[in-house]
Amino acid sequence: MKIGLAQYKFINNNIEFNLSQIEKALSTYAGKLDLICFGESFLQGFDSLSWDYEIDKEIAVTQDSNEIKRICRWSKEYDVAILIGYMEHDDDAIYSSCAFINDGCVEENYRRMSVGWKEFSKTDFHYQEGNELVSFNFIGHNFSIALCGDLWDVDWEKFKTDATILWPVYVNFGLDEWVEMEKEYAEQAEKIANRILMVNSLSDEPVSHGGTFDFKSGTIADKIPYDKEDVLIIGL
Repeated sequence: MKIGLAQYKFINNNIEFNLSQIEKALSTYAGKLDLICFGESFLQGFDSLSWDYEIDKEIAVTQDSNEIKRICRWSKEYDVAILIGYMEHDDDAIYSSCAFINDGCVEENYRRMSVGWKEFSKTDFHYQEGNELVSFNFIGHNFSIALCGDLWDVDWEKFKTDATILWPVYVNFGLDEWVEMEKEYAEQAEKIANRILMVNSLSDEPVSHGGTFDFKSGTIADKIPYDKEDVLIIGL
């Protein structure tokens, strides 16, 4: 089984560009990957929300939106499963979510449980967290999903598992900070699972240098160089 971690650039509030990035990766790696993973909130960009619900409900998308339907269609067309972070609108709530899309369908949808995705001093009840862990089997392998601060939150131990964790994040540490943060992320990963696949995005405003890793038994088995748009291919 081959998994790709796409350290690709997004532009905040430019869904068409971000969709084009998804299709670019799919067309490039079709036939080479079984699953390709993108970072947290990749569809709209991590800093896409204003924290005004009347504005943000038009930025967040539903699971049956045209944007998600396009990604579903591509998964079937290119015969590659997709893990994509996005801002989700459901009823009168907005979530930081992550969809596992396979064979043209959203098969799993995880909603981030930790609050660090939002400016919680500015938000009201419309901005919510999920309360359910998501695990699934794909091509004979067991997976769980976590988003960014979930594995650092006060109750991170609930994510401990024998499965491989798919971990889309958005963090924008400076290059000097990453020297130390690589060690801290590897040490935290070791506490939770034997294999954690972390994918971060590139962005210009604010600057994100990426940070995409294959954590195995508390070590960095492989990674993508900072500031490079690339896909890390991992065999399971």
